[in-house]
Amino acid sequence: MNTDGMTEDEINARHAEKMAKKKAVRDRMLAGKTIEKGLLIVHTGKGKGKSTAAFGMVLRSIGHGFRTGVVQFVKGSWDTGERHVLERFPDLVTIAAMGEGFTWETQDRERDIAAARAAWEAAKAMIRDPSYRLVLLDELNIVLRYDYLPVDEVVAFLRDEKPADTHVIVTGRNAKDELIEIADLVTEMTMIKHPFRDGVKAQAGIEF
Repeated sequence: MNTDGMTEDEINARHAEKMAKKKAVRDRMLAGKTIEKGLLIVHTGKGKGKSTAAFGMVLRSIGHGFRTGVVQFVKGSWDTGERHVLERFPDLVTIAAMGEGFTWETQDRERDIAAARAAWEAAKAMIRDPSYRLVLLDELNIVLRYDYLPVDEVVAFLRDEKPADTHVIVTGRNAKDELIEIADLVTEMTMIKHPFRDGVKAQAGIEF
């Protein structure tokens, strides 16, 4: 907007006119959005923030009084800040921390597969339970990447058996194409800079 030679009142009036037009367009757009449904949400990519954003949705959910479930497929042994917070709401949040760490930590494929299977069974039970409004499957993409669970099985369940009004969030880098295909909302976190590359270790309150 070129404001050369305009008075402050003229600038303000032009701004108000421009914003009024934007609001009218926005209102027309929102008027056509009438569907309410449970979403399948995928957070993936190499950048930081996949689980962080998902736990933000968990906090929103419990803020509205919705019962919420969390299944951690990898970080089960981590002493995370989010778990300490959510455990203060036992009537609204169920946390199943079932992972045993990343595969390079356990170095035992059969053990990893067994842990992934147990976590998946817990996840299915939560998703089937109509009392849960939102279920977070944290780092499920990791176990799918290593083929610890059959992707076809996971996709079929989320596509065909997820209740229509239940939200499910899946996190982890390298999301499978089959999962992305059936998802309603997919966000890819892109890494531009990360302090880890400069020798900064994972820190409480930032990474966990």
